[in-house]
Amino acid sequence: MMTKLSVNINKIATFRNARGGNVPDLLQVAKDIQRFGAQGITIHPRPDERHIRYQDARDLKPIVYTEFNIEGNPQHNFIDLVLECRPEQVTLVPDAIGAITSSAGWDTVKNESYLTEVIAEFKRNGIRTSIFVDPVLKMIEGAKKTGTDRIELYTEAFAHQYGLGNLNAIEPYTKSAVLSNELGLGINAGHDLSLDNIKFFKENIPGLLEVSIGHALISEALYLGLDNVVNMYLNKLK
Repeated sequence: MMTKLSVNINKIATFRNARGGNVPDLLQVAKDIQRFGAQGITIHPRPDERHIRYQDARDLKPIVYTEFNIEGNPQHNFIDLVLECRPEQVTLVPDAIGAITSSAGWDTVKNESYLTEVIAEFKRNGIRTSIFVDPVLKMIEGAKKTGTDRIELYTEAFAHQYGLGNLNAIEPYTKSAVLSNELGLGINAGHDLSLDNIKFFKENIPGLLEVSIGHALISEALYLGLDNVVNMYLNKLK
């Protein structure tokens, strides 16, 4: 099964914002990434709009013809933005305000009622939902109770340990994937996945539908070129 590649373009927005103009052109980069073969575009707007701006989401909607995935903490402004843009998928991430990057998955037990309410609203509007979770079986079971369509496995711990040579770090992710398949939950994954570890991860996660990759992919593209890097990922995900 081919796992889809959704490219997170937050870093492109970071480059653009650093100079205050429109270079690089976020919309053109999104077009190019899709033309190079990626099956989706991901953005993760934060309340301070330090990279992706809320207007970027609106501008990207008619540009993204593959799959549009908007990630974020479901606060009121974010919910309103998602309902306005109607992406194919919304990924709920429990970011703290001011966080540099995502650092943990949801406690789906503690937040069951809140997540259930938010997910129901998105699904009433025809938007597929995914919940960012750690590879903990109890959290997978809790995610199922919320009514979400998918989970996104938070892969930072795997990536760190894999870089140290610890291949056993994949085990909780494999077990989480098996349980998710049994429960009928789709499986996405993301955070610190790279050209170095993506093939091994894919081979050990049964039913992996989609990966969202941004920081590593854009960094690798500085050396190897964006078109080349996108297709290197696609080859490893076959």
